[in-house]
Amino acid sequence: MSKTAYIYVPAPSKKNLEIGLNRGLWGWKTPTLDRATGRTDVQSLEAGDYLVLAHIGPQARVPAGGWANATLKRVVVTQITQPYFQDTTEVWPDDTYPERIGIDILADEANVTGLVLGDQAAEALRLSANKQGSALVYPGTAALAQFVTELPTTDESDQQPQLPNGPETVPHSGADSALVEVLVRREQTKLRKRMLSGADTFTCALCGRDFPVRFIRAAHIKRRSQASREERLQMSNIMPACLLGCDELFEHGYVHVTDTGHVAVSDKTGEHPALKEAADQLEGNSVGGYSEHRAPYFAWHRNNIVQ
Repeated sequence: MSKTAYIYVPAPSKKNLEIGLNRGLWGWKTPTLDRATGRTDVQSLEAGDYLVLAHIGPQARVPAGGWANATLKRVVVTQITQPYFQDTTEVWPDDTYPERIGIDILADEANVTGLVLGDQAAEALRLSANKQGSALVYPGTAALAQFVTELPTTDESDQQPQLPNGPETVPHSGADSALVEVLVRREQTKLRKRMLSGADTFTCALCGRDFPVRFIRAAHIKRRSQASREERLQMSNIMPACLLGCDELFEHGYVHVTDTGHVAVSDKTGEHPALKEAADQLEGNSVGGYSEHRAPYFAWHRNNIVQ
């Protein structure tokens, strides 16, 4: 059974939080984990478990349940990618924090209320705040799943159709897999909203045709699973691709973008006549929005997906 850990990050640690998120790491000073079961709890976390980091909340020294109606300025849901390890490589400027775990961001939400968090999460974060950032670990993911369902919608009135799971599917089963997929889709929906900027129609970067926005996907050029946090959120790594073939042809490397910004057909299309026919219609097209900022991401796609 997966576990969920909760950690409160105080206001003075804002810079450390950002550094840790960008580096995909979280760490503790040794004295912090020396207390009670602190180290044992952190060592119990395995790859695939969840860590919730909350930043800037109310006064922590209040009775149990005192955060039920509180508001936290920032709540970040992450998944453990590397269990407990020790390392003294410099990451944070103020101290070493040698006892560490690896994390991957799934969601980053602002101004989250205790009502949305749920009683268990709100109380766990209050306790963590009183224990100098120790992790409060609970079995299961029910409380986290409830939190996700309570999050406000991303307010897209014209959602794109949902397609079957592709290469981005997480390697977990059941409820945990669904939880991750919901959070990743939420992130992608936010990026798509930024890309569309309220438009009713949008142009596919590969075929150049205009479509109602429900037929346009905000496609990561460098796959999300391989991108850093910064790369995932860069609009230069996002390309509008239509759902009438272009998105899938690019995703699976049947077409790619050259260093001159034109669509080229990959050799692998020769294995599938129908795919080659579809890809050939795109060959030579000038790619909409191609720029020096997008070029490195297209190069990554050529070198890692096409070959």
